[in-house]
Amino acid sequence: MLFPLLPWFYKAEVNQLSLTGAALYPALCKHLLQVTGTDPEYIQSGLLIKPPIDKKLAIDWCEKNKIPVMEKGSDLFLPNVGQVCNPKLMSALRQCLIQEGVKLMEHTQLEPIEEMQEITSWRTTAGEKLVADKYVVTSGAWSFELLKKTSLKLNIKPMRGQILLYKIPVNTVQHIIYQDGFYLVPRRDGYLLAGSTLEDVGFDTGTTDAIKQDLQVKAEVIMPCLKDAPIVKHWSGLRPGTLDNLPTIAVHPTIKNLYLNTGHFRYGLTMAPESARRLADLIN
Repeated sequence: MLFPLLPWFYKAEVNQLSLTGAALYPALCKHLLQVTGTDPEYIQSGLLIKPPIDKKLAIDWCEKNKIPVMEKGSDLFLPNVGQVCNPKLMSALRQCLIQEGVKLMEHTQLEPIEEMQEITSWRTTAGEKLVADKYVVTSGAWSFELLKKTSLKLNIKPMRGQILLYKIPVNTVQHIIYQDGFYLVPRRDGYLLAGSTLEDVGFDTGTTDAIKQDLQVKAEVIMPCLKDAPIVKHWSGLRPGTLDNLPTIAVHPTIKNLYLNTGHFRYGLTMAPESARRLADLIN
């Protein structure tokens, strides 16, 4: 979902990054499809927000920020909210980078960097030295671990999110649906995401039956037909949790050739294009 959940409760900086980033996706996805043949499946599916909701607060914010909004009974509908299929987006981005001659070093772990004025090389856990003119930390929940020996103490910690994937007939539901901290995101191919949790459990990427059942109950309250729908997958991921969902996009305060683009919490995908643009401006 390329939109902050209930943005009227967030700081202006979060919404500015999110909304600007989201607006770049139609052109980005079109470009990726043209150059790679992989469609990230950008869809302007709209967001339906069900009670409980402070309608006046929400409508006032939408009108102030020129976000189209309409009332549908007790619900609010934001028709311009889009989504992208993140696995296909990542596949297209990976292919595009390779076509542009970028070298990808997968399954490579770095040692924490020491305090210094300038990095000349960064050692991996396998003992290899990576040499570059400039370095960027974009390591999400693991960023704190990489930088903990430097003067910058990032306030980032992993926050686990568990999610379910259903398979339902295509076009069963047209819009993203949000209710009371829970959302359903319908894909073009009939898959439906249902989630997610916010769990402070460190770097534990496991899943639990209790959470699975809780997610099922919430999904079935919104869409009773899901009681008979197969669950294709149940998995979790670690978000880089930060205070107020505010990321760090900056030059390291003491290491002059080290840059930071991390701590985006729940909105890394939404903020990504604008975060990358800001980072590129800093580096250049």
